[in-house]
Amino acid sequence: MLERHAAGDALPSILSEVLAALALRPDAGERLTVTGVENLPSCFPVTALATAAIGAAGLAVSELLGLFGHAPEVTVDRHLASAWFGTSLRPCGWTIPAAWDPIAGDYRTADGWIRLHTNAPHHRAAALAVLDCPGERDTVAAALAGKAAEPLEAAILRAGGCAAAMRSPEAWQRLDQGQAVRVEPLVSIAAMSGHGPSRWRPDSARPLAGIRVLDLTRILAGPVATRFLAGLGADVLRIDPPDWDEPSLAPDITLGKRCTRLDLHRAADRRQFETLLAEADILVHGYRPGALERLGYGEASRRALNPDLIDVALCAYGWTGPWAGRRGFDSLVQMATGIAAAGQRWKQADRPVPLPVQALDHATGYLMAAASLRGLIARLRDGQAVAAKLSLARTAGLLTDHAGGAPGSAFSGYQDRDFAPEIEHTAWGHALRLHGPLRIDGAPLRWDRPACALGSTEAAQVLHFAGASNRPGAVRHGR
Repeated sequence: MLERHAAGDALPSILSEVLAALALRPDAGERLTVTGVENLPSCFPVTALATAAIGAAGLAVSELLGLFGHAPEVTVDRHLASAWFGTSLRPCGWTIPAAWDPIAGDYRTADGWIRLHTNAPHHRAAALAVLDCPGERDTVAAALAGKAAEPLEAAILRAGGCAAAMRSPEAWQRLDQGQAVRVEPLVSIAAMSGHGPSRWRPDSARPLAGIRVLDLTRILAGPVATRFLAGLGADVLRIDPPDWDEPSLAPDITLGKRCTRLDLHRAADRRQFETLLAEADILVHGYRPGALERLGYGEASRRALNPDLIDVALCAYGWTGPWAGRRGFDSLVQMATGIAAAGQRWKQADRPVPLPVQALDHATGYLMAAASLRGLIARLRDGQAVAAKLSLARTAGLLTDHAGGAPGSAFSGYQDRDFAPEIEHTAWGHALRLHGPLRIDGAPLRWDRPACALGSTEAAQVLHFAGASNRPGAVRHGR
């Protein structure tokens, strides 16, 4: 695979780093073919990152299947990889809600720029409390204009909000947090003794049929990971707290899943959660470090409930350093780590220029999926239980280490031919879904359930995992 790419393409080196981080076979990349030459516009190789992350997840599936037979070849389409890093859904006759709260976004300060993330009502309320102004964009801009960015960032975070001052790449590297993240592994994998090799075996056509995934993640990396696992046949159950919603994202990322709600402060819901956790093969969670511990479900407690659990965790700014546990999202991490400032320089713009897609979220999501598969490999081959940790900031480092854009033609945008012809009957209306960006020979991505609303399955109906669905009329998007 490596020698088939143009000089200057960052894909081979990014893929090599990813495969090493996942401890996949050194020759795994030889089973990968990449088609297309398009790239999303950026001073960073965003499409190369997308292709490498999706390809690594596919190669992990191939290695899993290779434990019991032939390891299939894997193909990634660069154009479709770029497209899936945007949105995979085209509504038919309805509109997806706006992605951002009206006051979310970038604002000029006395000494630079700050970004507010106010999509969640409590984050919005915290920012407005610090600024002491009404929730109107002009008044927010006026309140921010005369103040320094970094003290504002700190004050909003102390109040329970989400914000990030724009820093240059050099300033991020000088920060204690930047230095801490740089020495963290891209994917931290720890193995411990389980109950011995699993009796489960992957199916060559539906590799994860019979695997039960508990999804405790929200915007956006974790849901991307579990959507991919669902496309391989896993039974994915997403659990949200009462009243949480993601109206602009749910149609895209609940594909293939069941979604319910539990309040882990209620005794009855805790008992139900513990039953589900004990039955799960994989837990994917994105709570900030320490949050599950405060609920009584720290790592030791999770392991006591399920010694064979594959535990995959995500955070925003890294697991060590003074910012470990800080609230964050992709757009904020881009501001903090210098990505938006580098984009501003590259485009000679008068304001921050983020990546064209939320690439940190999507790439980390596919790496989380690959780590989950790596856990299944360890369980089958060695009888080990695996815990993996990833962060958006560390994925940002993987991307920024390869700054300089990419050769090839520009991304041509969404084309009619990119979408599978089957109609998906989502909870919001009919829709078309992109063809899968990944082809695993003999095991196409295929989702057994259409996208559904959060909390659409009553908790009482999912006291136990139901097993992967094989009903007729499954949503099919493989090529």
